[in-house]
Amino acid sequence: MKRLWLIFAQTVTICLGILFLVATLRPQWLPGGAPMPGVLDGAPAAPLAGPVTAPASYAAAVARAAPSVVNIYTSKHVDVPLVPLPADPRLEQFLRGLPGFTRREASTSLGSGVIARADGAILTNYHVIEAADAIEVRLRDGRRAPAKLIGADPESDLAVLKIDLPDLPAIAFDPNPSVQVGDVVLAIGNPFGVGQTTTQGIVSAVGRNRLGLNTYEDFIQTDAAINPGNSGGALIDTRGELVGINTAIYSETGGSLGIGFAIPAASAHRILDEILAHGRVRRGWLGLEPQDITPDLAQAFHLKDTRGAIVARVLPGGPAARAGIRVGDVLRQLNDQPVEDAYDLLNRLAPLPADSTARLALLRQGRTLTLDVKVGIRPAARGPAR
Repeated sequence: MKRLWLIFAQTVTICLGILFLVATLRPQWLPGGAPMPGVLDGAPAAPLAGPVTAPASYAAAVARAAPSVVNIYTSKHVDVPLVPLPADPRLEQFLRGLPGFTRREASTSLGSGVIARADGAILTNYHVIEAADAIEVRLRDGRRAPAKLIGADPESDLAVLKIDLPDLPAIAFDPNPSVQVGDVVLAIGNPFGVGQTTTQGIVSAVGRNRLGLNTYEDFIQTDAAINPGNSGGALIDTRGELVGINTAIYSETGGSLGIGFAIPAASAHRILDEILAHGRVRRGWLGLEPQDITPDLAQAFHLKDTRGAIVARVLPGGPAARAGIRVGDVLRQLNDQPVEDAYDLLNRLAPLPADSTARLALLRQGRTLTLDVKVGIRPAARGPAR
């Protein structure tokens, strides 16, 4: 009896082992078993989803956009001291004003630009043409032309030039572009004056701000190589359409470290339209200086969180002063929408039309107030906000 039980147990063990091997290697042999594609049954493994493939070449996109990217050459005269200047800024300024202490020399610089309209309107960075005595534009086809400065917006670091040439290729532009992190982009410009150059990368981030470059910042960050001379050039997508205007890099060496910034094309075109229509960019303005709420300020003002902006200064006679806003008021809402911080407030005020009414909800000494403020036009900046 004992021997029969041992034979039975061994038989069951062998059968279970065979069943396990069949279930693992040939599940289709079992009743109701679904075939498992793979190398074991001679069939290649099927992908779970369609592969995301990149084009083998971006030549078509470059061919579409590159003729619209121009080289910009500027020249200006600067006063060069004949002897080393002292470290004291006041003494330096005094010495520079003395006759014969300096001599005037010609200085040249280079950058890039983008033909935005077929009538010759060109977008570039303000810092490319700042204080230039003469500006010349060179097209990819070899043509050259002097450029006239139509207008500039130092607070966004953009400028609009105009050239008079026939058959100008305006760059393609989607008025409602969708730029996402991970999108492939190409930067076209004239780095170091070597000639038109294209580099490739991806969108690393969108909505970058608080970099201390401009008053108004909403940058696209990319790892496409951007170097000195690329400023004002085009950042395009794989269709050859304008995504942004290359503006700045983060670098400790002066060369590309894979962190570059471009002004979104939609913002650049809005500024282009404003400059062409009015000669300058008109932005909504209340005549106050907002400040972020730090944890220390929140504690001092007995606030529950750091959302909003504190009024640090009120311009006498400005819209905010006329509406009764005071230094120390905590701005919590603009037109019934929460204010996140000072940067958020400035950017939401900017598109408001002049003479419109902005409703501000604020805290003053623990009390909640609502004030209507008549929006003014922000005074033009006198210099670069860089």
